[in-house]
Amino acid sequence: MRESTTELLVSLPSDSNVTDLLLQQHQRSPAGALYAIKKAGQWHDVSAAQFLDQVQALAKGLIARGVRPGDAVAVMSTTRYEWTLTDLAIWFAGAVTVPIYETSSVSQVEWVLADSSAGLIFVEDEAKAEVVQQALGGTDTDNRLYLMNNDDGGDTFAALVSEGSGVGDDELEAARVSRSLDDVASLVYTSGTTGAPKGCEITHGNFALFAVNTLEFLPELLRETEARTLMFLPLAHVLARAVQVVCLAGGVKLGHTSTAAELLDDLTTYRPTFLLVVPRIFEKIYSTAEQKARDANKAWLFELGSATAVSYSQSLDAAARGGSGPGAFLKARHALFNKLLYPKLRAVFGGDVTYAVSGASPLSDHLAHFFRGAGIQVLEGYGLTESTAPCTTNTVALTRVGSVGIPMPGTSVRVDADGEVLIKGVGVFKGYHNNHHANAEAFTNDCYFRTGDLGSLDEDGFLTITGRKKDLLVTAAGKNVAPAPLEERLREHRLVAHAVVVGDRKPYIGAFLTLDPEAVASWGTETGLDDLTVSEAANHAGIRAELQGAVDEANSFVSAAERIRKFTVLERNFGPESGYLTPTLKLKRAAVVADLGAEIEELYTPPKS
Repeated sequence: MRESTTELLVSLPSDSNVTDLLLQQHQRSPAGALYAIKKAGQWHDVSAAQFLDQVQALAKGLIARGVRPGDAVAVMSTTRYEWTLTDLAIWFAGAVTVPIYETSSVSQVEWVLADSSAGLIFVEDEAKAEVVQQALGGTDTDNRLYLMNNDDGGDTFAALVSEGSGVGDDELEAARVSRSLDDVASLVYTSGTTGAPKGCEITHGNFALFAVNTLEFLPELLRETEARTLMFLPLAHVLARAVQVVCLAGGVKLGHTSTAAELLDDLTTYRPTFLLVVPRIFEKIYSTAEQKARDANKAWLFELGSATAVSYSQSLDAAARGGSGPGAFLKARHALFNKLLYPKLRAVFGGDVTYAVSGASPLSDHLAHFFRGAGIQVLEGYGLTESTAPCTTNTVALTRVGSVGIPMPGTSVRVDADGEVLIKGVGVFKGYHNNHHANAEAFTNDCYFRTGDLGSLDEDGFLTITGRKKDLLVTAAGKNVAPAPLEERLREHRLVAHAVVVGDRKPYIGAFLTLDPEAVASWGTETGLDDLTVSEAANHAGIRAELQGAVDEANSFVSAAERIRKFTVLERNFGPESGYLTPTLKLKRAAVVADLGAEIEELYTPPKS
């Protein structure tokens, strides 16, 4: 199959916009809880009526400050309730939200503010205000910067709300209804795995149509009684905000958390029913559970439970394709581990999660099968900033592990002759801001967006992503090798933090591995090396033997020409401060490979005789 389409399930009036979703939810259930805020360790509900009042008051403040329909307003903050409140207020004022990642450098902030022409800027705290002030080059920031808190005095939410007290309801309504589905709601800058970030013009229609159609497409997640989710991905990422709009449209209660230190506790106290996550979360939880089993001398039990979960999920996949499904013995073994092991894993997510949506980067088949077998079905999807949210996804009823699912409603997916995935649909953005050259290159003559990803469609329309066009390695022998599948397998090993597969125009495939400091410390304790450092571990024979096993395992899934023949262990890690990761933890391959030039040459230099 070369093309697959899912028809639109729900349409909206062309003169509507995202703010109508809040008004409709308020009309349906004004007292219903839309959000929850954590104060002093306790979660407190915010009703639709309370949220609407806060949004309108803040929007009036924006209008009083001079914001007009179509103006750009920037937001730089971690994931928190005030981010969502600001976003809706900007839309009620008819303006355009410009998210800035909270980890952005001064130069990145400078670029986004200049390219977007953002007038007002909301920042979370004084530290981020300082970054913005540096980005503005010391120019006057009075009346431009607002802190996202409600303290009295200074340029804060409270001050802005006070300024808006003189703005009438009619003036606010005129600004709100000035925007339609075709108008830009947000300028979302690409996370920049390659090149300078480009501003993607995401429309009200992109957000709103995706939201109302997702409610019908994934009812098991979103229509259940008391459905709730905890958002911890950066809200500067378009996927997180698109999911927020879905929750708004469906009345799904949403909580926020932003620090890794609080995440596990917040999951336990909030008890979400579904989650939006990135693969690294699954990888970390799996490796931590495996390590705990080792520490308790129960590694054999975990391995058997893991194998059972994977086999059970694989049999469900087989049944979905017309096979027989799990047999009696497998069912019995699965039932046993569903008492001994799997509840402990589900408890990490709060205990009530039955579904998770995974995006931003590929999830390995092994982990997808493992978590489904353990009672958490992972619905892997695929999308880009330019598609607003997933343009394809697996559903509860239609899941094929290893694929990224079928097209979302109102979306067509085509695989071009060279294997590139092309998309068209309600989520595809309007275009790149102030970048006509990029727009000309991005779309085909019949308006399909060129994703830059390689993939294939099976006979039932399920899409599988096989790599990135620019990442595709071509060995000296002419063999095309996609590095992503090998890297996914390598990252499953508890000691591996990151993996970079290389080999373009080289005689064979090689890899660079970085070590997880926590896993190294645990391994050292197990082997009597309590003070083992990452630097020492990189050259330790025992560690290298473990990593060779991981390489051998990854190699077993590819052809001989694609196998990794040599690897190097780097003594450094690719943490957030390295500049090698996007905010959603995707590796900036081009930047890493460029900086590893000397190490790559050494990897392929024959040893001296």
